[in-house]
Amino acid sequence: MSREKLVEIARHVIDHGKAGTMEQADDIYRLPASSYYDEALFEKELQGIFHRVPLLLAASGELAGDDAFKTMEVAGKSVLLTRGRDGQLRAFMNACTHRGVTLVGAECGNRNRFTCRYHGWTFANDGRLLAIAANDDYGDLDRSAYGLKQLPVRESAGLIWVVLNADSTIDFDAFLAGYDQMLAAFGFDQWDYVSTRTFAGPNWKIAYDGYLEYYHIPVLHNATFGPDSTKRGLYYGWGPHQHIKAPALQDGYAGTEVLGYLQDIADKPESEWDLETMTYGVWTVFPCTSIASFAGGGRGVMMSQILPGATVGESVTNQVYLMEKAPVGDDLVEANRQFDWFQEVVMTEDYAMGYSIQQSLPGSGIDHLPLGRNELGNQRFHQWCAKVVAAQSDEDLNALFRAAAQGVGIPNASAG
Repeated sequence: MSREKLVEIARHVIDHGKAGTMEQADDIYRLPASSYYDEALFEKELQGIFHRVPLLLAASGELAGDDAFKTMEVAGKSVLLTRGRDGQLRAFMNACTHRGVTLVGAECGNRNRFTCRYHGWTFANDGRLLAIAANDDYGDLDRSAYGLKQLPVRESAGLIWVVLNADSTIDFDAFLAGYDQMLAAFGFDQWDYVSTRTFAGPNWKIAYDGYLEYYHIPVLHNATFGPDSTKRGLYYGWGPHQHIKAPALQDGYAGTEVLGYLQDIADKPESEWDLETMTYGVWTVFPCTSIASFAGGGRGVMMSQILPGATVGESVTNQVYLMEKAPVGDDLVEANRQFDWFQEVVMTEDYAMGYSIQQSLPGSGIDHLPLGRNELGNQRFHQWCAKVVAAQSDEDLNALFRAAAQGVGIPNASAG
């Protein structure tokens, strides 16, 4: 099914490329300027989005092997992901249930048990409380009631989603809206985790906006991607998630994979259209993740997680690199060169511009920002943020996601 839809998308993109056309939003969308700096709204986003919806926190390859674990700081919460020898993926709050100390300080590794550094309580990687230090002195306690606080988790298409609320009733299937089936075309469950780069950025929505449109590419990135690169994007939606392709056919372009140029298959029979080329472009996963292809050192993707920081003006970006085959030798050198380049571009161009927005906008007197008809991805993203924050309960959220259309923008696709 994913190949069929990828072919439909590719056909649609190539038709627009040959015609020199694009599709646009119905109208210009006026975004309140305070969306980027309002502290009260930021707190509502933390509670209403990041503490309620499934977040794409890892790739399966990051937890390869027996007793693998990974820790993350996400929207003010510490998360522990583990994989037992039974292959089961689990997610927990990374906090000892005795005094709430951060249980695991290491970022990743392989362990089947974790011992608290404060009083020595020991937990299994399936969350069970195994031992209480000096138990005779401590007193009787039902250990089964003091295991690690478990979080809802879903592993699909070689990717891992977690909800930061142990009591959540969110419907993962409704939220994903079939998008994980599309991402399965990559085959991430067989890919290798290679590297992660972490760095600071401006407000999370300012930072994420740059991943949602190509309008800025030939201007802001004129010295890196080039002034002749595309400024147009076509958008395909599954609920709040979007896939972006470039409706341009340009030979020999350096960013073919990243932006989704399809010139290599444009004049071939559809039977020869390969999955690798058809998955080119940017795949955004609501609320804060972008997956973009690259070819440095082999076939790979950069999975960018843009997470809110401690204040409205801070964010943290994790660039997680996955590759179809682990690079070695010259391929590894080239892959690392590509990773360095991506980080440099984002930090010195995208985020430098984001900090400029953050510095000037609050005192500018500007009350709204007009998102153009060509900025459809940004329009949809901000509209979805507002709808999710406004939802009063998990039941409301589930209804919202279930009512959302799948395959938006794909000719002949189901609207349900």
